[in-house]
Amino acid sequence: MLLIAEYLIAALLVIGGIFAVIGSFGLLKLRDTMQRLHAPTKATTVGVGSALIASMAYFWLFQGVISWHELLITLFLLLTAPITANFLAKAQMHLAIAEKDLPPSGVGTQWATYDEELRTVAPTLEDQPKS
Repeated sequence: MLLIAEYLIAALLVIGGIFAVIGSFGLLKLRDTMQRLHAPTKATTVGVGSALIASMAYFWLFQGVISWHELLITLFLLLTAPITANFLAKAQMHLAIAEKDLPPSGVGTQWATYDEELRTVAPTLEDQPKS
């Protein structure tokens, strides 16, 4: 049983390392900001999450201690990485892409970040008075 656990933990660490390296390589080699954003938010999240799950399994199976810190870090990472990526993508859209150059939204309306009703609720930097 312990040998199987060791193989499982080793596999999780190797998988996590491979995903982290692929995510880091993608961050360096992809062409534009939107593509670069995809690599670390997906691959590196899986890589770090896999290493944290391996750490939890080690402490639970070999030390007899349930490590809640790794579980909380994993949950926090899985919840915050997509939200952060969404904020960065929206900022990139407003800074580098003109509204007329955007593809169709796919729902028959314009993109939500360019909707005039939403701009009155949450003004952008362009709407601020010049000082």
